[in-house]
Amino acid sequence: MTTPNHVVTGATDGIGFETALQLARHGARVLVHGRTADRSADACARLRNAEPRGEFVPVHGDFGKLSDVRALAKQIADLAPQVDVLVNNAGVFMKTRVETVDGFETTFQVNHLAPFLLTVLLLPQLKAARAARVVNVSSMAHARGNVDLEDLGSRDYDGYGAYASSKLLNVHFTHELARKLEGTKVTTYALHPGVITTKLLKTGFGMGGAPLESGAKTSVYCATSPSLEGVTGKYYSDSREKQAAPQAYDAALEAKVWAISERLSRLG
Repeated sequence: MTTPNHVVTGATDGIGFETALQLARHGARVLVHGRTADRSADACARLRNAEPRGEFVPVHGDFGKLSDVRALAKQIADLAPQVDVLVNNAGVFMKTRVETVDGFETTFQVNHLAPFLLTVLLLPQLKAARAARVVNVSSMAHARGNVDLEDLGSRDYDGYGAYASSKLLNVHFTHELARKLEGTKVTTYALHPGVITTKLLKTGFGMGGAPLESGAKTSVYCATSPSLEGVTGKYYSDSREKQAAPQAYDAALEAKVWAISERLSRLG
């Protein structure tokens, strides 16, 4: 039996680091994503120190640059012809509006457009696995989000509003990806990790929360639980299926978001 390949984005600290550690303890070979080569290599060293039996492989790419996301997808494909689990964990909270080199508002690009592009580019590797899973780390903040197709870049900027809307987009992406992958053995999940003490929570909201081990729990559950085999397009919190916010269920909107995301990320 071959060792499964699990990819965790934003794995150099916080929930992502803990998720990578726990997935390795479940027997996975973990591709550890960081913004730079040095950050991902350092994270792998710390992960090996925490779990000497684990297999950790560094990959890197700045989600604020779509060219880096494309290069990251190639790195992953070269290292893992089959990807069994992709955990889209990387995310930011921006108090002020900052544009990326691609001309998009940073929260929108890092939290939605980059993981969208990475996932679509890795679909051949995901489909090559016996049964693959895409796990999208959203947030209960999605309930405060609003998707305006005419203003996905949040020109009238509010930090929390942009964050909440990006987390709503994560849920919409999960639903539409499930529809696109119907008939394959790739399943999708969105989740709220809990209110966890992370750098994002402290810098963005000025507060703490539960320990990191708790924050990784639902991601690891969605990535590994046998009970979810064949289940797709659902939302989870505290390792249980939950209803997402009412505005998260709009198939027509989700199809439009997908088409816009394809265009903005220059797919096809």
